[in-house]
Amino acid sequence: MEQGLLPWPPLQRALCAGEEKRVGTRTVVVGHRPVSETDAYVAQKFCDNRIVSSKYTLWNFLPKNLFEQFRRIANFYFLIIFLVQVIVDTPTSPVTSGLPLFFVITVTAIKQGYEDWLRHRADNEVNKSNVFIVENAKQVQKESEKIKVGDIVEVKADETFPCDLIFLASSSVDGTCYVTTASLDGESNFKTHYAVRDTTVLCTDEAIDALTATIECEQPQPDLYKSLGPENLLLKGATLKNTKKIYGVAVYTGMETKMALNYQGKSQKRSAVEKSINAFLIVYLCILLSKATVCTTLKYVWQSNPFNDEPWYNEKTKKERETFKVLRMFTDFLSFMVLFNFIIPVSMYVTVEMQKFLGSFFISWDKEMYDEEIKEGALVNTSDLNEELGQVEYVFTDKTGTLTENSMEFIECCIDGHKYKDCISEVDGFSQTDGPLKYYGKSREELFLRALCLCHTVQIKEADQVDGLIGHPEHRYTYISSSPDEIALVKGAEKYGFTFLGLENNFMKIRNQKNEMETYQLLHVLNFDPVRRRMSVIVRTTTGKLLLFCKGADSSIFPRVQQEEIQQTKVHVDRNAMDGYRTLCVAFKELTQKEYDKIDRQLNEAKMALQDREEKMAKVFEDTEADMHLIGATAVEDRLQEQSAETIEALHAAGMKVWVLTGDKMETAKSTCYACRLFQTSTELLELTAKTVGESERKEDRLHELLMEYHKKSWTLSQEYGLIIDGSTLSLILNPSQDSSSSNYKNIFLQICLKCTAVLCCRMAPLQKAQIVRMVKNTKGSPITLSIGDGANDVSMILEAHVGIGIKGKEGRQASRNSDYAVPKFKHLRKLLLAHGHLYYVRIAHLVQYFFYKNLCFILPQFLYQFFCGFSQQPLYDAAYLTMYNICFTSLPILAYSLLEQHINIDTLTADPQLYMKVSDNAMLQWKPFLYWTFLGAFEGLVFFFGVYFLFQNSSLEDNGKVFGNWTFGTIVFTVLVFTVTLKLALDTRFWTWMNHFVIWGSLAFYVFFSFFWGGVIWPFLKQQRMYFVFAHMLTSVSTWLAIILLIFISLFPEILLIVLKNIKEKISCPSTPSSPSSQGCSVLLKVFFLTPANDECQRCRAQDSLCAEVPPPSLALCSPRDAQHPCSIIPAPPLPPAAPLFPPQHQQALSTALSLLPLGFHVLRQW
Repeated sequence: MEQGLLPWPPLQRALCAGEEKRVGTRTVVVGHRPVSETDAYVAQKFCDNRIVSSKYTLWNFLPKNLFEQFRRIANFYFLIIFLVQVIVDTPTSPVTSGLPLFFVITVTAIKQGYEDWLRHRADNEVNKSNVFIVENAKQVQKESEKIKVGDIVEVKADETFPCDLIFLASSSVDGTCYVTTASLDGESNFKTHYAVRDTTVLCTDEAIDALTATIECEQPQPDLYKSLGPENLLLKGATLKNTKKIYGVAVYTGMETKMALNYQGKSQKRSAVEKSINAFLIVYLCILLSKATVCTTLKYVWQSNPFNDEPWYNEKTKKERETFKVLRMFTDFLSFMVLFNFIIPVSMYVTVEMQKFLGSFFISWDKEMYDEEIKEGALVNTSDLNEELGQVEYVFTDKTGTLTENSMEFIECCIDGHKYKDCISEVDGFSQTDGPLKYYGKSREELFLRALCLCHTVQIKEADQVDGLIGHPEHRYTYISSSPDEIALVKGAEKYGFTFLGLENNFMKIRNQKNEMETYQLLHVLNFDPVRRRMSVIVRTTTGKLLLFCKGADSSIFPRVQQEEIQQTKVHVDRNAMDGYRTLCVAFKELTQKEYDKIDRQLNEAKMALQDREEKMAKVFEDTEADMHLIGATAVEDRLQEQSAETIEALHAAGMKVWVLTGDKMETAKSTCYACRLFQTSTELLELTAKTVGESERKEDRLHELLMEYHKKSWTLSQEYGLIIDGSTLSLILNPSQDSSSSNYKNIFLQICLKCTAVLCCRMAPLQKAQIVRMVKNTKGSPITLSIGDGANDVSMILEAHVGIGIKGKEGRQASRNSDYAVPKFKHLRKLLLAHGHLYYVRIAHLVQYFFYKNLCFILPQFLYQFFCGFSQQPLYDAAYLTMYNICFTSLPILAYSLLEQHINIDTLTADPQLYMKVSDNAMLQWKPFLYWTFLGAFEGLVFFFGVYFLFQNSSLEDNGKVFGNWTFGTIVFTVLVFTVTLKLALDTRFWTWMNHFVIWGSLAFYVFFSFFWGGVIWPFLKQQRMYFVFAHMLTSVSTWLAIILLIFISLFPEILLIVLKNIKEKISCPSTPSSPSSQGCSVLLKVFFLTPANDECQRCRAQDSLCAEVPPPSLALCSPRDAQHPCSIIPAPPLPPAAPLFPPQHQQALSTALSLLPLGFHVLRQW
C-alpha cells in the first residue's frame, strides 16, 4: 500500500510559560522507506529514545556537585578559611575548619548522590524495557532506548507507550483504543483515541509493514496537557487499556517526548526561616569582622611597647623583621578571622537539611491523615517548606472537589419550564405550555433525554474488567468518563427511561423508554475546554437528519440560543444555583447537509493546520455552536466534604483568611460558602459582579463607583464583611482599558479584599486564580499564602502560592503532582497547619536560634582570652575540641529536639486554633528573640571565661602545689560550655522520649569519654602532646569540680529565674473575678511551664474564683471560669499534653536547698 504525504493533525501551538516558540516542522518517514525512490530525501537526525532524568554521571559527579555546593555562601566562606589556614601561618590547624567542612560537604554529596542514583535506576528500568518493532513484516524485540523516529511499534494491552506515537491501527475494527494517562496527569479514567482513517484497516504485521508514507508534523513542544486532545497522538507514559494491541509510528523519542519536555523542576520556593537565617548570618559575620578588627588593632597597640613587641625570650627572626608591616597586619587579621570563624555555624545548614528531610516523614506517617477510601495518606513532595506551614496567613481554595466531594448525583432537570424530579413532572407556573411540543414526532422531553445520552464522552465497560470509577452491581457495565458530571447526567437520563448502551464503530446506541434500540452515527465531537465551558456532538440519525447537541454553563449557552427561550429556563437555573446545585444547560440545532459539509471541511482543515491550530479550531467551534435552541437545564448535587465547614472555622479562628476561587456559577458558589461557614448569616456581602456592574458602556465608571462606595464603608470590628467578585469584573480591575479614568482599581480592590474576613471569586479562569494569589502575595508585608485544589485548573495557583497543597481527588493527580504537599481530603488541612505546621516552625526556629547561641558561647571566651595572652592568637581550646564541638558534642541533641519536641500536645494544637497565632508572623525569629538569645550567649560566655579566670587567681589548685596550665584553663572552660549548652536544651525540652535522653546524656558521656581517651594516649601523628592527661588530671582537683558545677548553675540561673518570673506573672494574670473578660485567659496554661499534673482528686486552680475540670490521669487539670452554682463542676475540656512540669515536686525542695547554698558555695570557692 502506498500513501503520499500523510498530514497528521499537529500539536497545539500554545507553549508552556517561559518557553520560546519553536518554528519549523519535521518529516517522519514511516518505516524508514521513502515514498518515492526518485525523490531526493535527506534523512533528518533525531535523538534516540533514551530518557535521562538524572543530574550527574559517574565522571562529572564530583566536580559538578562540588561546584553546586560551594555556590552556597557558608560553604564557600569556610573553604576560604580553610585555604587561609593552609597558606598562612595561623594559630589553629587547617583540620579545625577542613574537617567540619568536609563532613558537611560529604553528607550533602551522599544525599544528593543517592537521590541521583535512584533517578539512574528509574531511567534504566525504562530504557532497558523490551518493546516490539515491526521490521520486514516481523516483530523484532528491542530495548526501548533503541527506538528511532519512524519505527513502527506494536503495543499490547496494559503496556505503556515507549515514546510518542501516531496511532495507525488497532485490533478493534473501528480503529479505536482506550488509554489511561495516570502516569502523566494521574487520571485513571479511560480516554478514547482514534487511528488515522487511511490506515485503520492495516491491523496485521504484513499490512502495516507494507505502508509507505510520510508524516509532516511540528517540532517537539512541551505543552503536555493541551496536547492530550489530539485524537491520533499516543503519549509516552500513557497505558493501553481494553484493546488487544495497536500499531503506531514513533514521531517523538527520548528527551523530545512530551513527558520529557515537561520534566522540569518547579521554581525554588524559599521559606521565611531561610531568609531569617541569612539576616542573622550577616549580623554574626559583622561580629566576626569586628572581633578580628579589634584584636588586630589592639595587637599593634600592645606591640607599640618594644618590650611587648620583642621580649627577651621570644626574639624575632630576620624574616619577621623584614616583612612589611601592612602585610603583617593583613596576615594577623586573617589569623584572627580563622581563630574566631566558628562563630559562623556551618554545621547548621546540614542539620537544618536533615531536620527538614527526616521531619517530613512525620506527615507521611500520620495515620489520622490516611484515607481508607483511596488507601493513601499525605504526601510530601518538598521538605523545604515544612516550617512555612506554621506561618500561613491566606488560604486560597478551590470549591469543586476540594470543599465538595466531586461525587455528582443527578437531582432534577427542567425542560421548557417543566421541572422533573423523581420521575414526576411538575408545572410550576413559570412556563405554561399548550400541550407537549413535538419535534420530529418526538416530544421535547425525549429530545432532551436523547441529548443527555448523546452529548458526552462516557464509555461503557464490563464491570469485572474495569478498575475505574463507579460500578453498579445490578448492571453488567460501568460508566467511564473523565468527568463525574457526565456520568451523573447519563445516569439521570437512565432514571427517566433513556439508557446509553455504548459506542461501537462510531455509532452510539441508546435504549428508549419503549425499550427500543436507537442508533446514531457520531460524526464529530467538539471537546470541552475551560475557555468555551461547553462541549458539543454532531450526530446523524437513522433517517439521515443531522443534529448538533450542546451542553455547558449557562453563561456559555445563553448567548448562543434564541433569546426568547432563555427566561423560562433561567428561573430554574438560578433557583438550583441558590440551592447549591451545579447547573448545565442543554441546547440543539438541526443542520442541513450543506451546513454540515462546510463544518466538516473547516474542522478537518483546522485539525491539519500546522500553524495557529488552536485559534482556528476555536473559530470553527464558535461558528458551529451558534443560533441554537435551548431545551432545558440539569441540576447535579456535589456534596460538601466531611468536616470542611469545621476546618474553615478552625482556619478562621487561627487568624487565617480563606478565599474561595472557583469556576462555578456565583449562586452555586455562594450557597456552598454559606454551607461551609465561610460566610455567616451576619456577614454583610459586597458584590462586584457583572450583575452589579452592568453590561453598559459605562461599566468601568460603575465599577469605580462601587469600589469607592465599598472602600468608604465604616469598617468595624463588630461587623464581618465578605466580598464576591466574578471573572469578568476581575478582568476589568486587573486589566483596565487604556482610556479608563481610574488606574488605581487594583489598589482599591486589594484594600477592600484585605479588610474582608472572606472572599469568594467565582467564574475564575485558571490564570485568574494565579493572578489573585500573586496580587495578595506581593502586598505589603509579603503575607504567606497557601493554595489548595484538586484539578489541573488549580495547578497555576498552587505553583504561585508560597505553599501549594494538592487534593488527591477525582479530577486527576495533576494538582497533587505539582504541589508541595498532597492530602486526601480538605479536612486534613486543619491538622497539617495547626499541628504539624506549628510544631515544625517552633522546632526549626529553636534550632536556628540555638545554633547561633551555642557558637557565640563557644567563641566569646576565645575572644576574651586574647586580652590575656598579648593578642598572640593563642587558641584557648585544643584543635580536637574545636573540630568536634559542632560535629559530635552538641549536634545530636538539637537534631533530636528539632524532630521530636512537642511543647504543646498535638491534640491540643488541633483543638485550639488560636494557639496558631502565637507563632504567626515569624514570631520566634524576629529581632527581639534573636537579641535575647545573643545576649544570653554573651552572658554565658562571660561567665565561662571569668568564672574560670577567677578560679585561676590561685594557680595552685592541687594539694601538692602543682600549677595548672593554659590547656587546663581552656579545658575547664570547654567542659562548662558543653555541659551548659546541652543542659540548656534539656531545660527547654518539654516532650521527653527515650531518644532525647539517649542523645542528651549520651553526648555528655561521649564528651567525657573522648576527653579521657584523647588525653590518655600519646598520638604518634601529633607534633605536640599538649593534652596528654590534662583532662584526667584536671578532675583530680575538688576546686575544679566545684567550679564546673557552680558555673553551670550560674549560667543557667537567668533562664531558671525567667521561667519562675513568667510563672508568677501568669498566676497574677488570672483574674480574681469571673466577670473579667480575661478570665478565659486562665486556660492559657498551654504555656507548658504552668502545666500541673492532674490526679484522681479535683485540682484547685491557682487563680481565685476559677475551677478545674477534673480529667482522668494522665491528662491535665484545665482552668475554667467559676460556676456560681457548683463550686467545683466538671466541664468538658480538650485533651492536653502529658504533664511536663519544669521541676517535678520531688526536685523542688532540692532546688530550694541549692539556691540557699549558693552564697556558701561562692565563699568556699573563694577560700579554696
